[in-house]
Amino acid sequence: MKPDRNWPVEWPPVARDIADATLDALTAVRSAQRDALDDAVDELRGLSFEQVSSVHAAIVRELLEDTHPDGLSSEDVQDALTSCARATIVWLPDLDVQALAAVYTGALGISDLEDDSFRVGHGAYLRSAVLVIGNLSTVSKKSPAAYVTRAIGEIARAQTIEMP
Repeated sequence: MKPDRNWPVEWPPVARDIADATLDALTAVRSAQRDALDDAVDELRGLSFEQVSSVHAAIVRELLEDTHPDGLSSEDVQDALTSCARATIVWLPDLDVQALAAVYTGALGISDLEDDSFRVGHGAYLRSAVLVIGNLSTVSKKSPAAYVTRAIGEIARAQTIEMP
């Protein structure tokens, strides 16, 4: 565990690894460092895609809810996508806008996340997810680590609830 990251002690190692790699990627996004982003996405690709993408989708959903407390319209999603693309294209000219759109639609349940991730590729999907999270989190008053902690906590709680 990195010294500045105080993850819950009950988290298994894979949750800590997802959290650390996600924050590394977000740090790279916020500082527009392509090489650092590539390294962090490689770390994320070495983990379970299903688990990482579930955490990222939960973060995107919460960020969208926080940044649109009066409800989310299709125009809001389009504006968020456009904002992310404009902010990113200046330092990532090979940006895959289709992958960005897939992150939004997958997180919102509009499209099948698994199908989208195979269509655009896992690496492009993971990179786009952290780009979306990084862009949305610039207008949030909460730290990215708080979103990561809540997303992993919610997923853990959902997995421990027994279905009738």
